[in-house]
Amino acid sequence: MAKMPVMQAVVEVLKSEGVDIAFGCPGAAILPLYHAMEQKGGIKHLIVRHEEGATHMADGWARTNGKVGVAIGTSGPAGTNMITGLYTAIADSIPMVCITGQAPLAKLHQEAFQAVDIVDIAAPVTKWAVQVKEAAQAPWIFRQAFRIARSGRPGPVLIDLPLDVQQQLIEWDPAIDSPLPVTSVEPHLPRVEKALELLLAAEKPLILAGGGVITADASDELLAVAELLDIPVQVTLMGKGALPDDHRLNAGMTGVQTTQRYANQSFLESDVVLAVGARFGDRHTGALDVYRGERKFIHVDIEPTQLGKVFGPDLGIVSDAKIFLRTLRDLARARDTVPKRPDWTARITELKGTLERRLDYDAVPIKPPRVFAEINAAFGPDTYFVTAIGLYQIWSGMYQKVHKPRHYQVCGQAGPLGWEIPAAIGVKKALESAGQSDTEVVGVVGDYSFQFLVEELAVAAQYNVGFVLVMLNNEYLGLIRQAELEYEMNYEVDIHYDEYGADNVAIMEAYGCAGRRVFEPGDIAEAITWARKEAAATSRPVLVEVMVEREANSARGKAIDAIIEPEPIG
Repeated sequence: MAKMPVMQAVVEVLKSEGVDIAFGCPGAAILPLYHAMEQKGGIKHLIVRHEEGATHMADGWARTNGKVGVAIGTSGPAGTNMITGLYTAIADSIPMVCITGQAPLAKLHQEAFQAVDIVDIAAPVTKWAVQVKEAAQAPWIFRQAFRIARSGRPGPVLIDLPLDVQQQLIEWDPAIDSPLPVTSVEPHLPRVEKALELLLAAEKPLILAGGGVITADASDELLAVAELLDIPVQVTLMGKGALPDDHRLNAGMTGVQTTQRYANQSFLESDVVLAVGARFGDRHTGALDVYRGERKFIHVDIEPTQLGKVFGPDLGIVSDAKIFLRTLRDLARARDTVPKRPDWTARITELKGTLERRLDYDAVPIKPPRVFAEINAAFGPDTYFVTAIGLYQIWSGMYQKVHKPRHYQVCGQAGPLGWEIPAAIGVKKALESAGQSDTEVVGVVGDYSFQFLVEELAVAAQYNVGFVLVMLNNEYLGLIRQAELEYEMNYEVDIHYDEYGADNVAIMEAYGCAGRRVFEPGDIAEAITWARKEAAATSRPVLVEVMVEREANSARGKAIDAIIEPEPIG
C-alpha cells in the first residue's frame, strides 16, 4: 500500500461520504487540508467572511439534502466562531462535521499563537469533539465522525487537526475503503401494537409530527398512517412541511408563540396524542399542566433519553420515525376494520374555518400578516424558505403555507440571529448539486437579524448564489419589545435613527446586490415579482424591505388555553 499525504486521504474520505462542497475560511494552521483539496479536486469550496457563516451554510445544505454538511476553519478564533453553528446543529439534530486547524502538538502547552482547546470548548455542543494526535488515525476518525453525525439523533462533530499531524504521510488506499455502516433503530413490536390499540380506542386522536419526521424522510409514511387511521395531524415548528398545509387532515400548529388558534383548540379537545420525532419544546407546550390535561401521550423518538425528558409519556417507543410509521401502517392494514371518525375530522374542518386569523389588511403602516398573504400568493409549493428567530419568524410559522418536507428551514431551538443569509446560501448550493438550480429560495428576515451576518452577502455575490430576501422592518428588536410588555418597559430595543434606521437597500447595493423598499401594502406583490426576476437574472440576492407597523405584536401566552391575540377576533 502506497504512502500518501494524510490530508489527501482525508479528502478521499470526504468525497466518498457524499461531500461535494465545503464552506470555510483558510488560515495558516489548516493549509495542508486546503492543499489536498486543491490537489485531489472533487470538492467545491466557498470562502466565507465569518466562520459562523460557514457553519450555517453547512447547516442549510444538510437540512436540504439530508447529507452531512462540512465547515472548515483554521485555529484559535476560527473554532470559537463556529460554536454558535455547532450549538444550532445539535439543538436541531443537523448532521455536520466541522474541521479546525490547530497549532503543532508540541506547542499546545506553550500558549502558542491561536492555540485554544477547541475540543473542550466544543464538547457540550457536539455529539463528538476530537483532536487527531496520530496521522494514521485521521481517515478512521473522519469515518467515525460521519457515522456519529448520521447515527441515531443526528448532530454535529468537531475534528481538530494539529498542523504537524496534517503534514505527515500515511499508508492509505481509497480504492478499498467505504463509509462505516449506520445501524437502523427499529421499534419493539409489542410497543407499536400497544400504540395502535390506544389510537384505535381514542375518540379524538391527534398525530404530532416533529422535526424527526423530516429528518427521517418519513412524510409519505406519516400521510399513509394519517389517512388510513383518519387521524388529524399537527406539526411542530421543526416539523412544518411534514404534511401539506392544505391537506384535509392538517390541524395546524399548537403553541404559545408560533401557533394557529384552531390548532390550540383542537389540541385542547383531543384525548390521545401520538408524538413522532418531537421533543415537546417549551414554545410549543407552554404550561405543562394545561398541555397534558387528561389526554394520553405516545412518544416516539430515535433517542431514548428524549423519552420522559419533559414529562413521562403514557407509552414511550424508541425508533426511527420512518420505521415506526411504516410498522404502524402495516399493523393497521392487517386489521379487518379500522374505525373512522367523521365527527372529529369534521370538527377539525369547522375549527379551521372559524378560527383562522386575518391576513387581508390594507392598513398603512403595513400589518405583518399582509406580507405573508403576499408571500403565499407569490411562491409555489416547490419554493424553499429559511427564517431564523424573532417576531417575523413567529409570523412566518403562523401564516406561511408549506406543502413539502425540507422546504421550510428554521433554526428552531438555538435561534441564532443572522442565520438566514448563510443558511439560504447552503440551501441554494444543495439544490444546485441536485440539478435544481432554478428552484427558488426565499429568506424571511428581520431588520435586526439581517445585520448579524450580513457580510455573507459577499459570498453569495462572489459565487453567483441568487435568492430573494423578504424583510419585515419594524426598526425594533421586536420580540424583545413585545416581551417587555410584561415589565411595563420599553428599554434599549428601538434601533430607529435618521429616516428609517440603517439603509438596508444601500447595504445590498454595497455588496453588489439589489433591493427595494416598500411602504404600501398594494406595492408588495409587484416588488416580490421584481425581486424574483432580478435574482434569477443576476444570480445574486435581492431584498424586498417591507416597512411594517412598528409595534405590531404576535399572538402569545403562557398556556395554550390563554393566548393573547394581537388583533380583535371576529
